[in-house]
Amino acid sequence: MKRKLFPTQEVGSLPKPAWLVRGLRGEPAGPSELAELHRWARTLRFAREARRAEQLVASPPGPRRDLELRDLGSHHHVKLLETAGLDYVFDGEVHRAEMYEHAVSHCEGFTFRGHVRSFDNMYYQKAAATGEVAFKVPYHLEEFEFVASKAKRDVKVPVAGPYTLADWSFNEFYTGHPARGRKTRTVRDRHRDAKSDLAMDIARKVIRPNLRALIEAGADVVQIDEPAAGAKPDEVDIFVEAFNEATRGLGREFPCHICLTDYRLLFPAALEMKRCSMWMWELSNKASSEDAYRFLHMLNEFDDRRKVGVGVVDSHVDRVEAPELVRDRLLRAAEVLDDPERVFANPDCGLRTRSLDVAFAKLTSMVEGARLAREVAG
Repeated sequence: MKRKLFPTQEVGSLPKPAWLVRGLRGEPAGPSELAELHRWARTLRFAREARRAEQLVASPPGPRRDLELRDLGSHHHVKLLETAGLDYVFDGEVHRAEMYEHAVSHCEGFTFRGHVRSFDNMYYQKAAATGEVAFKVPYHLEEFEFVASKAKRDVKVPVAGPYTLADWSFNEFYTGHPARGRKTRTVRDRHRDAKSDLAMDIARKVIRPNLRALIEAGADVVQIDEPAAGAKPDEVDIFVEAFNEATRGLGREFPCHICLTDYRLLFPAALEMKRCSMWMWELSNKASSEDAYRFLHMLNEFDDRRKVGVGVVDSHVDRVEAPELVRDRLLRAAEVLDDPERVFANPDCGLRTRSLDVAFAKLTSMVEGARLAREVAG
């Protein structure tokens, strides 16, 4: 059966509900948090679960209580995305403290050093690789199984990629050991080689086992997030090699989400990402001029025929894009790529820095814009 044009998807995180945040901190939910809970319960038809959430928030903290609270938050966000109308859903990463911190906390070989700022008002705990990296457990498996048990739409699991985990970590162990099989010429070379060794170990020993566990559990679409991919243009080869190593031998292809960069810096090296099925790129925060579409033109220049998840709503502003603007962006992308079947619709990045109301409004507008684009493109 032919897939409909312009499928809609989220790309990662959503803001955690205020009642969930208070509950996980062991704090009572106040009138405003409970009002938010029950207001969304009416919108999402979540009344029975909301009553249970209110009971749990008022009860003493504990591992079982906290897990049930997270499960309720996860179910809440699955329903939010499905109510917005998305074709591919997850749970906004509610089960995770933060994409980097969640992954590293489930690996051997890392020691947390403290909080650092990532962007906007967001912080994460930064770790150092203080030993050889090793796998402990498939840390996305339980959340996927829970989401899959609740979702009525197709599920897409986001996974933090090996290069980003390496780039966002201090690299103490690998810097202090000789590069594997290489004669290091300068201090800069030594640090670069150590970065490569760390990224490849994460890819081989951590990411690949997690991907395999998800695939064996029935995950059809697993998205690899690499927000750091364009941060250091002279390390694009490390990013590409780590992606290929993480996905080697798995018999699947994986969409790759990259944000906050000049995508031209990734090419032509990124053409060698053998199992990358889709680029997921920001566009809307650049869409004030023709300059926004130059990255799509670049794909034509390289004859790269992969699918493209086009960022049609801006994740860093509260202004909600009109459905007609979303429609026009999708149609323009389809025109540039000369194939509407290659174009998916998504936000530029995760919407966790926005309020739930703004995030929901943006996603609803995105879905309506994709419907309008579908009417035009047939």
